[in-house]
Amino acid sequence: MKSTFSFEYFPPKTPESEGAFWEASRELAALGPRYMTVTYGAGGSTRDKTLEICTRMAAENPSIPIASHLTFLSTTKADLEKYVDALWQNGVRNIVALRGDLPKGKTFDDYKGGDYFTYTSEFVSWLKARHPFDISVGAYPEKHPDAASLDADIEALRLKCEAGADRAITQFFFNNDSYFDFVERCSAKGITTPIYPGLVPIYDFAGLQRFAKNCQAHLPDWLHGKFEGTQDKPAEAHKIAEDLLLKQVDDLTANGVKHIHFYTLNKAGLTAKACRSMAKVYA
Repeated sequence: MKSTFSFEYFPPKTPESEGAFWEASRELAALGPRYMTVTYGAGGSTRDKTLEICTRMAAENPSIPIASHLTFLSTTKADLEKYVDALWQNGVRNIVALRGDLPKGKTFDDYKGGDYFTYTSEFVSWLKARHPFDISVGAYPEKHPDAASLDADIEALRLKCEAGADRAITQFFFNNDSYFDFVERCSAKGITTPIYPGLVPIYDFAGLQRFAKNCQAHLPDWLHGKFEGTQDKPAEAHKIAEDLLLKQVDDLTANGVKHIHFYTLNKAGLTAKACRSMAKVYA
């Protein structure tokens, strides 16, 4: 069976980075991903840009489904309604439905009441009723930071899947056993929705640390050790990153994983190499 892959991008933050973004996305699109996704800034801060990029990507790649990330926390149902209708009208049929993070200085109590969604499962159900979107949701093999326990997190995922999610995409991880164990525990709880692993290539370890902090994702001690002393050795760091990613991909595919989602960081290089490595497994 041929392996498949998908890609995540974020809206470029400056006009200068826009050209490089489109160049990388086109290079990766040429590899034939199953779908591509575009993130949605905290509280909808990149909403217009996300819609613009999704619309353009959909027009440029009619055979590749394009998904907009969409978070509901801190955004009213009325505003979400306008955005999802605009997505549908612009030919975007796929959504990555997420809760999102609290704005600084706010609490969850600030977003209680009928104007806001409380749970992602409720949001997924509403999206499916509004338009027949294809919906992905998040999954957290090493537990979402706000979850009381991994079991509670798995129950939340079960409810999202029950509400109509078509697949779950995991937060990035570096210990494959955590993913395999998570999938096994989800299966034991009756979750049959596909759970795809999310991987991130490392272009700059200091940058990854900032990215992980923003995502509240875990970086194991051994990973820090791998990059220790490479701050001024970019070629050495790049080789370490490439070896790590290819080894992780090879281990996942060798253990039956048929689809991998890549957090591309808007760069093609390492992700493209990993996808070509996947293709060789099934050649």
